Amino acid sequence: MNDNDSDLGSFLAGFVIGALVGAATALILAPQSGQATRDQLSHISTDLRQAGEERFDQVRHAADNYGREYRDRAGAILTDTRTMAQNLADQATDQTRIVLDAGRDQANSADNHTA
Repeated sequence: MNDNDSDLGSFLAGFVIGALVGAATALILAPQSGQATRDQLSHISTDLRQAGEERFDQVRHAADNYGREYRDRAGAILTDTRTMAQNLADQATDQTRIVLDAGRDQANSADNHTA
């Protein structure tokens, strides 16, 4: 996931830098009026904002999916651990009953022989 974050950061940085360089180049080389240049910059900035919002939504959606997936995994592991702990407790209880029953039987047998 760190590689994805690094790749995303690199992509966004390159995208923003490229957009700024492109906008600056357009301003310098523009053979049009000031109003036409402002209109063009307005459209470019709108396009950049929309592209950024779309990318942000994609990243947020991916993060939500990762979060949901890890919560589901953690829940499954917790359920499995609880089940295993209950099984071990049941086995320990069964073994304790066997030992106690055997001890009680021996005590009763010893009482019957001494009486």
